[in-house]
Amino acid sequence: MMTRRTLRTALLLVLASGLAAIGSGCGEDGAQGQPGKGGTPGLNGEDGVNGAPGADGAPGEDGAPGEDGTPGQDGEEGADGAPGQDGQPGPKGDPGEDAPPRTHAASLADYVKERVEMFAAGALPAGEQFPLHAAATDTLRTLAGVRSDVVVTWLDPLTFSTAPDAPWFGANNDYTAFFGQGWSATAGTAPQWNGSGTAGWLWVNHEYVSGKSPTATSAPTGQHLTLARHLKKLGVLANDVEASVWSQEDVDTYIRWEKREVGGSWLRTVQDPATGAWSVDRSAKAVRYDATSKTLSRIAGHALSSPGKDDTTGEPLHEGIVAGIMGDCAGGQTPWGTVITAEENVQDYYGDLEASWSSDQRFLTGRGFDPGARVSPIFEASTSAEFGRISDPNGRQPRDHYGYLTEIDPGEPAGEYDGKTEAGTGHKKFGFMGRARWEAATFAVDGDWKLVPGQPIVIYGTDDRRGGRIYKYVTAGNYTAGMARAEIRGLLDEGKLYAAHLAGLDNRTGNTLLATGAAPTEAAPGTGQWIELSVDSAAIAPNAAALGEATRTVGAALRDVSWNGIGGFETDHDVSRALFTASNKVGIMELNRPEDIEWNPRDPSGTPRVYVAFTNHTGQTALDQEGKLHDPATHATTSPKRADAVGSLLALEEADPANPGASIAFRYFEVWHGSKAQGDFDASCPDNLLLDREGGVWFGTDGNFGVAAHADAFYYLDLDPTHREGQPGVAQPSFGKAFRVVAMPSDAEATGPSFTPDMGSIFMAVQHPGENAYSTWPKGDGTLSSVIALTFLPE
Repeated sequence: MMTRRTLRTALLLVLASGLAAIGSGCGEDGAQGQPGKGGTPGLNGEDGVNGAPGADGAPGEDGAPGEDGTPGQDGEEGADGAPGQDGQPGPKGDPGEDAPPRTHAASLADYVKERVEMFAAGALPAGEQFPLHAAATDTLRTLAGVRSDVVVTWLDPLTFSTAPDAPWFGANNDYTAFFGQGWSATAGTAPQWNGSGTAGWLWVNHEYVSGKSPTATSAPTGQHLTLARHLKKLGVLANDVEASVWSQEDVDTYIRWEKREVGGSWLRTVQDPATGAWSVDRSAKAVRYDATSKTLSRIAGHALSSPGKDDTTGEPLHEGIVAGIMGDCAGGQTPWGTVITAEENVQDYYGDLEASWSSDQRFLTGRGFDPGARVSPIFEASTSAEFGRISDPNGRQPRDHYGYLTEIDPGEPAGEYDGKTEAGTGHKKFGFMGRARWEAATFAVDGDWKLVPGQPIVIYGTDDRRGGRIYKYVTAGNYTAGMARAEIRGLLDEGKLYAAHLAGLDNRTGNTLLATGAAPTEAAPGTGQWIELSVDSAAIAPNAAALGEATRTVGAALRDVSWNGIGGFETDHDVSRALFTASNKVGIMELNRPEDIEWNPRDPSGTPRVYVAFTNHTGQTALDQEGKLHDPATHATTSPKRADAVGSLLALEEADPANPGASIAFRYFEVWHGSKAQGDFDASCPDNLLLDREGGVWFGTDGNFGVAAHADAFYYLDLDPTHREGQPGVAQPSFGKAFRVVAMPSDAEATGPSFTPDMGSIFMAVQHPGENAYSTWPKGDGTLSSVIALTFLPE
């Protein structure tokens, strides 16, 4: 009996053979029979009904010769058939069937998966390039059948106005989230996979401006020079922007406008039905959110050190209200229709609140975290940091106001903070999840990307720094079916925060198990625990035994003013301001720069999983294997230097995947490992992740250009278990391989991919092209970050 797997392989082989036949000549003639004796001409026989080709039969006897028939017309090209028996000439036949189409796929995701299926079956048409080959060009390269469009570029106006105060597209775009037009027409739907696939609203993060900004004694470079020239063109600056001497007044003006380049953009984009090209609808009401006090949000579940202020007048803001967002890296799309934008490297703008760590993870004294006292970091803005160096003190904000997962209510005015006009409307910072160098967030949802009734809301987030951790937040209350959006958002404000402790991980590598020296696998995984980070936590500190008190709780360890050589945290607000330091204090295992994170409710394994991209880690560690702080005096020689330059993707499975909020344990294993080699299946430094509607896993890279000498790119990761070695119909195993779909221009990272609901297009950010190498992409006269659309071209 033919199995579905065998039938699928057979169909792919038929499709491939048809593709190979396109452009070939007619089928070969059958062999001639022996001439017979001359006879009188016979009459033409009656036409027979054409039947399906059958198996070759044994040669028949030569028939009596008849008159030569009139040559038949050539039929349309078809597949070569096997030679048939010699017979009497008949009338011309009907034309053959058309060759099979290039693909039967209905979407970009299906098209790529169809090619992966053909690859595994050894049935790819001869000469077809799949996956996309490795190379480094200053162009966008895509698979055959996929078009690319530049949708919007830095400094493009988002309306038809080009006035200085009109909204324009910001710098170094990163995360994107697409909301199909009409997605919320039915109550209770999630924005994922609902609404139009040809028109909708796009959220885009703006992380930073590349290069060096102007000072009183130096000219701007890189993107800062591009911005300065643009401001000169608009009449905002009147000085010689390329001169090495700037007045403080001009520097101040530049800083005020630089604040407008970070944050996020909300814009409408539509697809041309004739060509498939995407473009900005400039008649729609676009909104810019930035680092000025024109953008406001409410901090939830956390106490600030002092009020924020209007950066023009200096007037204090209402209690708990924060001015601006900045350092926005990746993020997440909530099930109720808002956007999480993750504030990452905010230490660059007003100074580092956790200034007690050097770049090589050595503990530094005199920065507010010394042992023997309560932690007391510096909150005032640094006057040497990017925004803090403005001469007007009204333009400086406290350090602890930034570094949060921030929920933007997209489309609402920038100044509409949560609850300003009505409950559940406006922007809000997740103070309850604490301060970190946040990269991304994801939510535990069901197979329809909706919250699970009767369970708490569960949020996962990643701290993107060397030694950064994975965190999980579980609300105190449960979600109830039919809850209004205001009720859902209010539910978030109270809950518990946990850090992932990957027990058994080798601290010298960060990607292998200490017991085996090998990476954890699905068959031999590592085990981990979620450790509650609170001064009231009753969990046992991971480094309790190593520090001589095997039963010391996390809460007691955090409050202890000398535990692990770090000062004491008096309250949970103190803990949440400094998650990296608190995690080091109790011995949470350090990780290799966790970047994007995604909850996959439709995982190919059949079990929901959390996927995490670990970009790399080539520096030293703060802790030893047992979670003890390295002695700062001997750190240079006693702290191991990790050698992970290529990164990996890990999967976490909760002990109870059906109720992740109740799980305290999990298992973890590697699903893909990076490589420096330059080949079709090599990639390194994974960054952003993307899930498709069926649970397929895709990712982009950031650093491949420098590590492996070919372009950063976007990949589909084959995790179909039927493509493993030894499975029926598998000629070349593709399980665990990353298939390159699109390659970036010179020195640009592939960030923030998001599908349209029909999976026909993917939006993606091309970030910082040419930042450290030659590039003129995309306009030929300068390197500008842009958002592109990759669109499938069906036949």
